[in-house]
Formats: sequence, C-alpha cells, structure tokens
Amino acid sequence: MDMLRTAVIGVGYMGRFHALKLASCDGVQLAAVVDVDPARAREVALEVGCAAQTDYRILLGQLDAAAVAVPTELHHEVVRGCLEAGVNVLVEKPLARSVAEADELLELARAGGLVLQVGHLERFNPAFRALAADRARPLFIDIERLAPFKPRGTDVNVVLDLMIHDLDLVLALARAPVEHVSACGFHVLTDVIDIANARIEFANGCVASVSASRVSQAPVRKLRVIRAHEYVSADLQGHRLRTVRKTGSGISESERSFERVDALRQQAEAFVRAIRQRDAPAVGGDEGRRALELALKVSELVQARLARFAP
Repeated sequence: MDMLRTAVIGVGYMGRFHALKLASCDGVQLAAVVDVDPARAREVALEVGCAAQTDYRILLGQLDAAAVAVPTELHHEVVRGCLEAGVNVLVEKPLARSVAEADELLELARAGGLVLQVGHLERFNPAFRALAADRARPLFIDIERLAPFKPRGTDVNVVLDLMIHDLDLVLALARAPVEHVSACGFHVLTDVIDIANARIEFANGCVASVSASRVSQAPVRKLRVIRAHEYVSADLQGHRLRTVRKTGSGISESERSFERVDALRQQAEAFVRAIRQRDAPAVGGDEGRRALELALKVSELVQARLARFAP
C-alpha cells in the first residue's frame, strides 16, 4: 500500500488528538473524521484538512485503518464493524465493555489478519520503557495515579477510566498469571467509583498495589518497583527514574531524566508500522483484553464491598 487511508471515528477530546497525529504521519492519508455531532466533525476536519462525516459505515470500503475514540459503550459495535470490513483498528482503552465483547473482537482480528491495537498510552512513556527493559522479576509494585476531577470520562468508573492504565503496566512488569485480587473504592463526586485501590498477587510471588483517584487536588503518576536488592522509583509525569541498589561495597544511587516525547504520535506511528510490516502491535488486543479483565474484576470487588458496607 502506497498511502494508508485512515479515519478517526469519534473526534471529541481524545479523538481530535488522534486525528492530528495520524494526519502528520508519513505515508498516511487521513481521509475523514467522523462524529455524530456534525459541527464537531466539520471543525476538526477543517483543522486537519480532510472530509467530515457523521456515519463511519459509509467509509468502510474506502479505508485501510481507523482510530476509534467513541464512548466506551460503542467500542464493540464500531470496532466490530471496522474489523468485519477488513479495516485495521487502533481503539482507545478500554478495549470493550466486557471480556466476551473483547474476545469477539480478538477473533475477528485474528481471522482477518488485521492489527487490533489498544490505546494504553503509558507504554510509550520513556521512564516506563527504561524500567521495563530490565527483565528482573519484581517483588513488589506500587502505583499511584491521581487526577483532579473532570466531567470528561465519567461515563465509566475510575477503574476503567484511569486505573486500567496502571493495571496494564503491572501486567507488563509482573509477566505472570494473576492469582488473587482484593479491592476497595468509593463514590465521591459521581454515581460511579471515583477512588479505588487494588492489591494484586501473581503466581510468581509478585504483589502489586494500585491506587487511582479522579478527585485529587493535584495530578500524580508514580510507579515504584522493588526487586532483589534494588528499589526503582519512576515519576511518569516528570519522566524521571531513580534507582537505589545494594552493591558489594554498600548502596549506590542513580537518577535518569528523559526527554519528553509525543507519546500519542509514537502510538500512531507504532500502529502504522504494525500494519505496514504485518507485525504484532505495540499493545495488542490480547494485552488490552487482559487489562480489561483485571479492571472488571477490580470493579466487581469494589461494588461488592460498597454493597456490603452501604449506609
């Protein structure tokens, strides 16, 4: 394929950024942006220089790839339509609403030989990449993701909105089956879970504590990993990595800072590269499924605990 004909379906807050990044990728022609709000579709189309549509289905026979950034409840319907039409898909997290929906999408992608990539953007953070490059087994992982309240994203609870990013990172670092999960959480400003904590135990002995809040005063994205004779702290927001290690002569400390990267552009480029090279995507549908399954389990445990201790 000379030019990869693409579209972005859903051009709200995140979809607009997807359109900007895809439009700037080499070898990519952004054919159209799609939104049920015609004024919004026209606004973004004018900004990126492409056509505007309100129904993605009329484009399917004309596309090689699509980025899907519609509300979560529409992920399955839209991604399925694209895959059935032979269109490679990059979909915002979470992959779907249920594991059953995710499994159907994975099977469609496999059957069609198509790329299905999930937008777990934190995988492109240079501090995380440097941390994950060391394959030594983690003993304990502690992650905090705190954010001020924003009405955007409240169609799902904080586990599926924010924590799922870090559940994906934990699964990527632990590299072992989950054996046990416990969790708690609370409603604060919405009718769904706004703050949550999960404890995850893995078959290889690794334990993770994951906290997420969307009602905090200041944003925090911290990741700490304890390995044998080593402690590593990653500031995912500041792109810094600090390591404290036991050595033969005592304790050594080091700190690395990383240049800020355009993670969304890197994600778009990885998607395009996977299609062109017919290779596995950076964060494939199977990884998106695992993160979704764990997020749904955490949500279920939080809801059960809330029901048990309801006032």
